[in-house]
Amino acid sequence: MPVSTPTHRSTARSASMTTLALPLLAPRAALVRAGRATALAGAALGMWFATPGWPTDQRIVVIALAAASAAWIATTIDDTVIALVAVTALALSGALPTADLFNALGHPTIWLLIGSCMIAAGLTASGVAKRVALRVVAGSRSVRGLWYRMSIALILSTFAVPSTSGRAALALPIFRTLAGVMPRGHQVALSLLVPAVILLSAFGSILGAGAHLIAASLVEATTGTRMSFLWWLLLGAPVAVVSSFATCEVILLRFLSREDRRLDVTPVAAALAGAGRRGRFSAAELRSLATLGVVIALWLSEPLHGIDPALIALAGGVVAVVPGLGTVASKQAFAQVPWQLLLFLATTIALGSALVQTGAAQRIADATLGSLAGARPALVLVAIVVISAAAHLVVQSRSARATVLLPIVLSIAAGAGINPVSAALASTAAAGFCLTLTSSAKPVTMFSDVPGIATFDRPRLLALAGMTAPLVIGLVLLCAAWFWPLLGVPFLSPVGIR
Repeated sequence: MPVSTPTHRSTARSASMTTLALPLLAPRAALVRAGRATALAGAALGMWFATPGWPTDQRIVVIALAAASAAWIATTIDDTVIALVAVTALALSGALPTADLFNALGHPTIWLLIGSCMIAAGLTASGVAKRVALRVVAGSRSVRGLWYRMSIALILSTFAVPSTSGRAALALPIFRTLAGVMPRGHQVALSLLVPAVILLSAFGSILGAGAHLIAASLVEATTGTRMSFLWWLLLGAPVAVVSSFATCEVILLRFLSREDRRLDVTPVAAALAGAGRRGRFSAAELRSLATLGVVIALWLSEPLHGIDPALIALAGGVVAVVPGLGTVASKQAFAQVPWQLLLFLATTIALGSALVQTGAAQRIADATLGSLAGARPALVLVAIVVISAAAHLVVQSRSARATVLLPIVLSIAAGAGINPVSAALASTAAAGFCLTLTSSAKPVTMFSDVPGIATFDRPRLLALAGMTAPLVIGLVLLCAAWFWPLLGVPFLSPVGIR
């Protein structure tokens, strides 16, 4: 007869407890699933009964948007799958022409991102991206100088890596190297700085986030105004730079004491210099830098030569993988292209187009913000910016927020006498603020838990969000009312846009 050892008894108790717990856990999981299903069904039925008298295609589009938004908020289903279900249902119902759905996959935005990601893969593979970043940071002589140099490196990466998640992945090993030779308090502050600057500086480039490409596409479809790389740079870079450095200063003053800010960073700079590759740039590094430089120069000079930015990006991507010219193998470059993100962008572009083309966006704007009818344009703009900045608390995906918000914002702006281009830019800039929760953005998630490094906790993140949100909202409102009109984007309609 077998002897019942303590281990056996413990295992038996554990098994029996698990057996007893299963009947309790199963109903709870079922309740969660039922709650999510109810949220989706409620959103769809609610929009159906809330839209009496609307044309059928508008009602179908609104139901699809409501169900997709509820799924993005209340379920753990992948965002891309939700978007695919929504646009497929629209196409099957006839509310979205099939040609429009398939044409979205060939949209220039998609090819622009493919080429840009291939160029970024070449930069990473050659090692020049990490080398340049370490060189920039290694020249620091004070804590403030180190923080500012790190911010500069992150801002510059906006024009090389077309994804906030990609920039976070590129910055992570540099962060590890830097934080690993600094005291605990500085590690925590730096873990706040890196994701905050990555997210806020993204607005400086049309490639900084997928939401910017969606915004440019909807603005062109609605107003006929084409947002070029140069045009977006002129309008967005000041917002990105000022908000990034303002946040950097907030972190320095709020999360580091006076003694912390007086830390001697000479050993840190020496460690960073040692972590990077020394000597002259290799041939591969020079080729990758030259490719990026030529591509950016062609983007900036688009008004002179008229070559489509997507074609320029694709040509640069081809150069990056051609043997003898490029610096990365084609398979490796193709693996770095975020195909799932591209599919998500294509589906959300199609969904946004359906909202605009069927007139559903205008209907929603009238129904939800009818109380603002007749209100001063300035009040309407404030409402747009505040709602856009807070939207990340509900819809975590930046691109999904753009898909939901921008068609409605464009319609509201037109009805309020606001230049739709200015309103779309303001909404997109404000929606880039997503620092409140760890789940608000992937860069925040990535730097919330780095093994071996002290990182921020929830109270510190909330404190940073509470101090930077008014700064970002105020800056966006100032740009829309004063700065952007100086560059040819008036605040009020009629529009006189280039």
